[in-house]
Amino acid sequence: MTDQQPAETETEAAIRGALRDAYGAPEGPAGAHDPGLPAEERKFRRDRRHRRLGGVCAGLGRHCDMDPVIFRIGVAVLAITSGLGLVFYGFAWLCVPYEDEEENEARRLLSGRVDGQALTAVLFALVGCGVFLTLLNNGGALTFAAVLALLLAGAGYWSQQRGAPDSDPVAAQAAADAPPEAKAPPVAGSPSWWRDPLVKDGTHDGLSGYFWGPEGLDIAYQPTGHRGVPRAKAAAAPPPQPRRIGGWVFLLALVAGGLGTGLTWESQPLGTTLQTGLACALAVFGLGIAISAFLGRTGAGSIVLAVLTAGLLAATAALPKNITTHYTHTDWIPATAADVRSQYELGLGTGTLDLSKIDVGKGRTLKTGAEAGAGGLRVIVPKDATVRLHAEVGVGDIVLPDDKGKDLDIAPGREKKVTLKPPSGGKDGGTIDLRLEVGVGQAKVTRATS
Repeated sequence: MTDQQPAETETEAAIRGALRDAYGAPEGPAGAHDPGLPAEERKFRRDRRHRRLGGVCAGLGRHCDMDPVIFRIGVAVLAITSGLGLVFYGFAWLCVPYEDEEENEARRLLSGRVDGQALTAVLFALVGCGVFLTLLNNGGALTFAAVLALLLAGAGYWSQQRGAPDSDPVAAQAAADAPPEAKAPPVAGSPSWWRDPLVKDGTHDGLSGYFWGPEGLDIAYQPTGHRGVPRAKAAAAPPPQPRRIGGWVFLLALVAGGLGTGLTWESQPLGTTLQTGLACALAVFGLGIAISAFLGRTGAGSIVLAVLTAGLLAATAALPKNITTHYTHTDWIPATAADVRSQYELGLGTGTLDLSKIDVGKGRTLKTGAEAGAGGLRVIVPKDATVRLHAEVGVGDIVLPDDKGKDLDIAPGREKKVTLKPPSGGKDGGTIDLRLEVGVGQAKVTRATS
């Protein structure tokens, strides 16, 4: 045992010397520094020095050893085509800290220290989610965005693995066996993590730089007779608070939404009109939140209203495109089979197609249909005709002649394909192929009594 101990000591010294010669590691215990690049450079962190906006693409470029312009172009294309670029950039801005910090924007925002960067990141994420929800029905755009995102991820992974050094089992074992690095004790009276922005060298300017946040006393720990007992010290005079602009932003958003809706009310369908008004209001909320980073201060209510507006904007994208802005009541009463049109259309309101006076003729077939965006469709078929019905209702109900006394049953995705036979004992009155489509409302078929 006494002869083996010096051999182990010489082996450890040889390993440390080899690591120091190969990677430039300083003197010290083995494993104090990982071989190759420092650990902080191998982590995804936002880059403060080469940033253009939030430093996300610059951090990706450094992390993957690629030109940040590639990621900037890719994120911009994803933002335009599907909104996913804004979603990714906004959440990365919130959740990934700078390379010289350990605290991200999301933690500052949740702890009440709100500044322009956090609000802008939230705005990016909200607008991106709104754009993405409006394009859910556009399969081509989403497919292109998914392929581009996979290509960017694959290129970044390949570039990162291309320059990664091979793992050294001896160095890894030496790093695992090394004792933890000693750290200096905290300095008494250091600046508060809650109010003062800390930087890597420990300096601070005494001003928070946040739009709003915790007010009151700073807690500083002083040497006292009782260990760990804090002593409250009087806070310095707070800097003048920026002027609130949340009320003006809300009023301007109402005006912009009203103008956008009013200017398109007469010429566009209901869904397009509502989308225009909500998009104008959302743009005002976004500009207000962005401007508040320089000229004023908005409250949390503006963010909540922006979220609600984005949700309503996404909901209006699901409205049928044929719903008009004017409610009407229409009756179609053709006198002969030749007067029956192949298709009847109604935007918003109620429509009645009366075919009771039509004599289709024995052995003949008549094809017709009706479509309504929102409202109700009622079709009166001849007493002696056979009806082959195909009815579809997006949200609503379908009522047939045999459903007497049936309560209204509203449900999404209604569809029925049935053949309605004439009453027994009647003559052959021909066949009617009838197709009904209603976006939101009711489709009802009744049979004439005479």
